[in-house]
Amino acid sequence: MTVEQVGEAVAGGGVSSDESAGLGPTFGAGVVTALVGFTSSFAVVIAGLRAIGATERQAASGLLVLSVSMGVAGIVFSVRHRMPISIAWSTPGAALLVSVGAGRAHSGHGGATGYREALGAFAVAGLLTLITGFSRTLTRWIATIPAPISAAMLAGVIAPICLESAQAAVRLPRLALPALAVWVVLGRFAKRWAVPASLATAFIGLALDPSTRGHLTGGLLPTLTATAPRFDIGTLISLALPLYLVTMASQNLAGIAVMRGYGYEPPIREVLMGTGAATTLGAPFGGLAINFAAITAALAASPDAHRDPRRRWIAATTAGALYVVLGLGAAAATALLIAAPPLLIEGVAGLALLPALGGALTTALTDTRYREPAAAAFVTTASGITVAGIGAAFWGLLVGLALLATSQFRSHQVNNT
Repeated sequence: MTVEQVGEAVAGGGVSSDESAGLGPTFGAGVVTALVGFTSSFAVVIAGLRAIGATERQAASGLLVLSVSMGVAGIVFSVRHRMPISIAWSTPGAALLVSVGAGRAHSGHGGATGYREALGAFAVAGLLTLITGFSRTLTRWIATIPAPISAAMLAGVIAPICLESAQAAVRLPRLALPALAVWVVLGRFAKRWAVPASLATAFIGLALDPSTRGHLTGGLLPTLTATAPRFDIGTLISLALPLYLVTMASQNLAGIAVMRGYGYEPPIREVLMGTGAATTLGAPFGGLAINFAAITAALAASPDAHRDPRRRWIAATTAGALYVVLGLGAAAATALLIAAPPLLIEGVAGLALLPALGGALTTALTDTRYREPAAAAFVTTASGITVAGIGAAFWGLLVGLALLATSQFRSHQVNNT
């Protein structure tokens, strides 16, 4: 059955009481989608916002606007097209913020001086996504970037964060080792819950550790904090462009592939324009980027959500509603994370990103034709260098593409002799 037939079959109608029978697993799949999507990576979002200078209130505002915007967008797109269109925040984009923040700190430009410039980069990245939705040519151009090169850049962004898991285990053993043990055990028996349970274990350890008690600050009620973005050319090149590219390559294109793998043809241009506009509008409040969900998309679009593809949109809609509810707890979640040692939270975030790192490295290095340029892109990005005020992700992509071009030119020359 095509997606057009799916839409025609359910267009103009809701779900009757008879049809709702047996939808328990569908609603359950939506709940799992939201819980896993939120709890497995919100620590990465908070760590990223804090790395570029956000205060506790600004970080909580960013988490709130991301949760609400991706929840509302998921509901609108799913109901409108009767497809399980899951929307998520850009976890690789949040990881990029951590690496950019670390690079600025090493070069003496860290702290709050970078937050307004980062908001400007978020807004521009959203505009680029919006323009991509309008332009079929730009969409095709993004798709022509070799997957191994973009994957290598993503791996270089993620790898330093994953290394913090090992650092935390050595430097904070009382807090980190129990969380790591839970992650290992559940990774074998209930993988989707491994990271949320690991984070919960870390929080329990914090509550029981006398040295970390009494560090909760700020309010626990949801609040939006607006800050005027500032547009700095160096930040736009080192953050806006990589944020746009890494979100397109590792989230949007991957999410589209997941949808197509389950027999749906999502409204790509409409979703890109909608999520791009929402990203730009949310930027002053700390929202970094929303996009097609990739990993969690499969939870709502697979047969586990419902055997009938025409009913799976209900799972994505349920997830969207729960994202909005979870967003109301953004201030409390942020306060808990900020009360914890930063290394512990980055360590848990590293556990959440390990599957993405493994997948990115596999994509980057499997094809021998791209292995050397991809390795160069990975090393350059992971180095955290800042040159002329431009961060490592941009230079990694540039080095990888340049080395690929020279290797292809040499091969062409050899073949012509």
